[in-house]
Amino acid sequence: MSEIIRRDPRREWIARNRLHPEHASVASEMNGAAVSEWLGPNGVMRKNPHAMGFIGPNGVKRIDRSGLQQGEASTAAATASRDSRRTVTIEQPAFLVAVVPDLTGGRLSGHDKDLLGLARRLADADAERPGAVVAVLFGEHKEEALGEAGIDRVVHLDDEYYAGFAPEARLAALNAVEREMAPRFWLLPDSPLGGADLGRRLAVRLGERAATGVWQVDTDPSASLGWRCTARGAADSLDIQRPLCRVTLALAECAEPMDETRHAAEPVSLAASIPTTLSRIEDLGQVAVDPAGVALAEAEFILSGGNGVKEWEAFHHAAKVLGATEGASRVAVDDGFMARDRQVGATGTWVTARVYMAVGISGAIQHLQGIQRCDKVVAVNVDPGCDMIKRADLAVIGDSTQILAALVAMVERQRGGERDAA
Repeated sequence: MSEIIRRDPRREWIARNRLHPEHASVASEMNGAAVSEWLGPNGVMRKNPHAMGFIGPNGVKRIDRSGLQQGEASTAAATASRDSRRTVTIEQPAFLVAVVPDLTGGRLSGHDKDLLGLARRLADADAERPGAVVAVLFGEHKEEALGEAGIDRVVHLDDEYYAGFAPEARLAALNAVEREMAPRFWLLPDSPLGGADLGRRLAVRLGERAATGVWQVDTDPSASLGWRCTARGAADSLDIQRPLCRVTLALAECAEPMDETRHAAEPVSLAASIPTTLSRIEDLGQVAVDPAGVALAEAEFILSGGNGVKEWEAFHHAAKVLGATEGASRVAVDDGFMARDRQVGATGTWVTARVYMAVGISGAIQHLQGIQRCDKVVAVNVDPGCDMIKRADLAVIGDSTQILAALVAMVERQRGGERDAA
């Protein structure tokens, strides 16, 4: 029998084409046989990034992010990936990189994790004399895995002085960190959630010229700090290159977040007390905003409807009860159920919601492109094999009308209990 390996180009094409009706069976068979690469037509070995997993550069098995893994297999694989991370402890760092994440809602956002990935890159540039990443956190946080984000030291300040919009109090705390730790770099997110304002205030206080709108950082031996950054300028119409400054305000996707190592995230306290002088700014709290008036690009919670929604009045009622901004697929917009400015996707609005709930949306490629930067995706659909279910972090299979009605009833029952308790 010949030992020549024969390829089946048609099966390989089906395994790569998620829209093919035989994709599920062929992909599961090939993944079950651990086939994640094949010989291309030009003799080049090609890898399938949508396979069950692949080995990263540090020997850690990475998990497929395309949505092909579901259920217990996906959970077990993700748990195994976290458990197999290499633990790194830096006892005596050569220098420090300070990061001040926005920590919106008490959790690290995607922007924060990108910023920590950049800090980790700066700290690990010299393998013989590595640095440590110090995260300065304000207020209560709910993160249980700060070390997995690449943090070595944590300065947590949760006094009432730092609650809400308190730039003067936070600036005093950062000034204390500067005096005691003298970080080589200060990294803050260039975002309207607080990092942009606080970073510019910090640069003025330290007498530094901040680099803003940074989206790329490269090594540069000729620079004083050994790094060069590329920033957006002229209303995002051109890129400006300059040496990396001590105070840097970076955009989202400035670096890859950490996913292969676990760091100590050791709590650190400041030795000196921070002055708590009376602030000239008074925070009057958040202003209630009608979710229906929030632009899709700025919404944090979006309830989006598609062709599978049959009771649109119930859908609108659910959005009102849940406090969600309404969105829609292109099919729902074309059919006249939603306005054109509510369309989500590559042909509509690209959204960055913390929670995106897709009801009755099958998941066309243009729609999936528009929600790729959402933190959590919840899908409600009758078809367990649709692409939206594969993309979702949480999937509910069933009739959308009944599921939304049950969800609304649960929320109203909980709110009624809270009112009775009060």
